[in-house]
Amino acid sequence: MTLSIGIRGLIGYCVFFSFFLLLCISCGGLGYRASAEEYYAIGMAYFDLGKYPEAEQWLNRAKVVDKTKVASEYNLGRIAFETKQYTEALGYFEKILARDPVNLIALKAVAYTYIKLGNIEKAEALYQQVLALVPESADDGYNYALVLYAMEKYDQSEQALAAYPFALQENKDVLLLFARAQKAQQKPEAVDSYAQWFEAEGKTDDPLIHYEYASVLETSGFYARAIEAYKTILENVPQQGSDAQRVSSSLVRFSLARSLLIADAENEEGITELTAALREGFKDMDALEALMEEEGISEDHKGTIRRLIDEGPPVEEEAEVEDLDTEASEDLLGERPESERKP
Repeated sequence: MTLSIGIRGLIGYCVFFSFFLLLCISCGGLGYRASAEEYYAIGMAYFDLGKYPEAEQWLNRAKVVDKTKVASEYNLGRIAFETKQYTEALGYFEKILARDPVNLIALKAVAYTYIKLGNIEKAEALYQQVLALVPESADDGYNYALVLYAMEKYDQSEQALAAYPFALQENKDVLLLFARAQKAQQKPEAVDSYAQWFEAEGKTDDPLIHYEYASVLETSGFYARAIEAYKTILENVPQQGSDAQRVSSSLVRFSLARSLLIADAENEEGITELTAALREGFKDMDALEALMEEEGISEDHKGTIRRLIDEGPPVEEEAEVEDLDTEASEDLLGERPESERKP
């Protein structure tokens, strides 16, 4: 109740004081001239309340005075960013950089805005400038590694994160990106990194991360653990959900089948799961062809796989998660530490 009254009171104060200043300015005869600092203060009060049109009006008044010009332009950029006008936001931030090329706050804002605009090459160059100024900043190091990951520079992304060992221990987002960068390079170290993430995170219902971990176990040769992980996913995979979290059961079944076929050449369970994956809509013929090259799969099973390939995919097809490394990078670009989510 106290908080609610306080907010209402602040809104009322801003509205009253804004009207009062406008009256004084328009009448002129009252003998009062508001300062740029007062314009700026009112603009920021409206900004904090989320009343962006009003905030923009007062900040535009404040920016005409040198003393409040930079701060006003920066916050006008923030308003544009908050309202998803990213090109307009970029214009405000770059004006500040044009006058002060080493303005750290503006550099970060421009870099993050370029991410939102999809220009990760520009963002990469800007984060390099940021880290040259504050190399100890783990948040900016994470952002830089995130951009490198999105550019598929996985080795550089891993190296950038390795420079912040404390953040790897304390920040789950940093650790997950580190594990994903290792996974993309097919490094066995990814097994331990994912295990550390699960230990830090505790229980998670995100099947995508569980699938990533299972696939890392598989590529590292831990087939028994991979098979168990794939089966656990199948027991819990949601039938509906956001694209960022959904992994199709047909994809998981195919991966399970592959592990079973390689781990035990005499076991027919792998063929059973492979057939079920195709029935559920798995349609990646290249992945099926790749099974023919696996040394651990028996010739009898390869004959069955060849027959399934020749028969072709079923008529009813289900969309697959085709490139999990790319999907992970897209997810991560929208998931940032709280301190870095906005300019």
